[in-house]
Amino acid sequence: MTQSEEIVKRLKVAILPWTSHMTEKKMFGGYCLLFKGKMCIGETKERLMVRVKPDKMQETLALPHVTPMDFTGKPMKESVFVTQEGFKTEAQLQYFIELGIAHAEWKLSQ
Repeated sequence: MTQSEEIVKRLKVAILPWTSHMTEKKMFGGYCLLFKGKMCIGETKERLMVRVKPDKMQETLALPHVTPMDFTGKPMKESVFVTQEGFKTEAQLQYFIELGIAHAEWKLSQ
């Protein structure tokens, strides 16, 4: 099993409490989870992609192993990458999943 496949497997287990609201989709060259139709978290090139509410971006970017999500030379709004070092534990992975779900809920409330 590749590292990417292992990360996806971990994501699928970690989202079990929200499974009824999640859909899977291939995006950004990887695997994404959408909460009620809004992208919240995913995996690409052995990194997490996480959507983050604007009021949490500065705090999130200050965390170790977190960088702006950048595919084209310009950071994507409300999105970060997290390297594997940043989500070694299940508690760390859960933190980023909940951050992504909070973003999706925020988008749905607008």
